[in-house]
Amino acid sequence: MKSFSRILTTAALSVALGTTALTAFAETPPNMLVIANRIDDITTLDPAESFEFAGSDVIRNVYGKLVNFDPMDLDAGYQPDLAESWEVSEDGKSITFTMREGVTFHSGNPVTAADAEYSLRRAVILNKTPAFILTQFGFTPENVAETIVADGNTLTITTDKKYATSFVLNCLTSTIGGIVDMKTVMENEVDGDMGNEWLKTNSAGSGAYKLQSWKANEAVTLVSNPDFYLGAPAMERVVVRHVQESATQRLMLERGDIDVARNLNPEDVKGIMDVEGVAIDNELRGRLMYVSLNQKHPELSKPEVRQAFKYLIDYKGMEGSFLNGQYTIHQNFLPRTYLGAVDNNPFTFDPEKAKEMLAAAGVPEGLEIEVGVREAQERIEIAQSLQNSLAAAGIKMNITVGTAKQILARYRARELDVYLGAWGPDYPDPHTNAGTFAYNPDNSDEAGATGLLAWRNAWDTDGLTEMTAAAVVEGDRDKRAEMYHEIQAKFQETSPFAIMFQKIEQTGRAESVANLNLGGAITAVSYWPVTK
Repeated sequence: MKSFSRILTTAALSVALGTTALTAFAETPPNMLVIANRIDDITTLDPAESFEFAGSDVIRNVYGKLVNFDPMDLDAGYQPDLAESWEVSEDGKSITFTMREGVTFHSGNPVTAADAEYSLRRAVILNKTPAFILTQFGFTPENVAETIVADGNTLTITTDKKYATSFVLNCLTSTIGGIVDMKTVMENEVDGDMGNEWLKTNSAGSGAYKLQSWKANEAVTLVSNPDFYLGAPAMERVVVRHVQESATQRLMLERGDIDVARNLNPEDVKGIMDVEGVAIDNELRGRLMYVSLNQKHPELSKPEVRQAFKYLIDYKGMEGSFLNGQYTIHQNFLPRTYLGAVDNNPFTFDPEKAKEMLAAAGVPEGLEIEVGVREAQERIEIAQSLQNSLAAAGIKMNITVGTAKQILARYRARELDVYLGAWGPDYPDPHTNAGTFAYNPDNSDEAGATGLLAWRNAWDTDGLTEMTAAAVVEGDRDKRAEMYHEIQAKFQETSPFAIMFQKIEQTGRAESVANLNLGGAITAVSYWPVTK
């Protein structure tokens, strides 16, 4: 079937172009950036609620934050954004931000400290999935009136104890740190929802772009903000089209129908490398591909079974075939480039060793389980590879494929036996992943759906919660890094997570497109520096 489809695709291309040479013959408008990407994971565009990859891309370009990243110099770390400066109190618990003057929201309303106060308080009070990024500092709906306070042109936040200032500021660069236009949001409040329903499909930011429209599973359209304080973007319009298939993205790029293709598989990357007018970029991202086991399952919760799964994954086989060039083997929860990251990858495909572990655990013959996976080509192929390797150990794994929204809903409700998916850091500090993979202070169902992956898999972390809590307040950088080394070593030995790969994003783009930065391992894509 694959060969037949490939023949059809090639034939269609030849007819469309009138030649067998696959060269571009069209182009998008010079002031418009058109991108093909899988955006079916978007469920909301409210910065207090959004917690998916494609949504983060939109919000980074629509909302300013107190601190942010310069897309042209990511190595410099966080920089002033809507706050032009900040001061830390002597006890290290309070940070006072001085707001940048003269910045306006898309509505024309000025950006003030009161807007920043409202935005951060709102995120805590709404308590949506990403709220833990702020509540980990002791902010609660009951105390935000005293801990997040605007005074004239300044905003002071006071944490429950002293944390590394860099950790706090890095957290404020996350999506939930987006500052909303208080007046506009309150005008669209319904039944005390603080504008949440309205902001799902509208925007109230001060960033380089304003949301014009979002049609689920179709497209996101952004229009430029001519009054953006860093200067009006060259691209007056950005259109991100939902295109599921790699082959379709490739065809669109070759024909000049789009400027950027973000989900090309290795086969299509190889096929497009020699196309005139097309370039391929390789960028190491922070995204990890992993599989996890629900600890409510009577068999999957056995320690021997958790470890056996890690030996039933054909890491090298996948890396060298359908993931070639786009994922590199990485078996630790901290991505490469992060403080405390390690390159120790102890697991290899060893079905005999796995069988011994399963036998020791008393796993019954013919164990049947379900894995949930998003409808994305490489994830389905990983699931199929895992299905085959588990069969070698006598385990039948049924694959349930659905939209990102469908699968994530079941995962967040602790309903899946096994989940196969990706996780990307929310901010460039090691706690961003340690605090979700290895931290779970309340494992009860009553704790509610959170962004903590340990909770989603009903894992109590076997003591790693306490180790993670200690690491996040350690002030010595070297000692802190060593603490994360120890946490990851124990995590590999005890956790229900099999971290498999780190993403290398291969992006196809028209050579005329310059200054497109996807955000590296620390943030999302930036459109405002792009030129043609």
